[in-house]
Amino acid sequence: MKTKIERFEDLEVWKKAHKLAIETYNMTKKFPNEEKFGIVSQMRRSAVSVSANIAEGFKRRTPKDKSNFYNMSQSSLEELKYYFILSKDLDIYRAKKTCRILLSQ
Repeated sequence: MKTKIERFEDLEVWKKAHKLAIETYNMTKKFPNEEKFGIVSQMRRSAVSVSANIAEGFKRRTPKDKSNFYNMSQSSLEELKYYFILSKDLDIYRAKKTCRILLSQ
């Protein structure tokens, strides 16, 4: 018998996205100060957007609405992936666990 999930916090995908947002915040603390309003801001915004869109989509009533928010979440994840690539290529941050995991998916 399947258990009905009643809260977005119980979704495994949301838990992973939330962890990614926290890891992104922690990682970008180590970026140079001149990047605070550049790549740091963009990375944090897109990382939060992944889990936020999952949460918002969870409460949407129609499959079309849900799908739209889940698609936006995927798009934000791709955007974040690009920022990891850029930060690595600019030598702003050496690839560590978070970057390697994201780039391998």
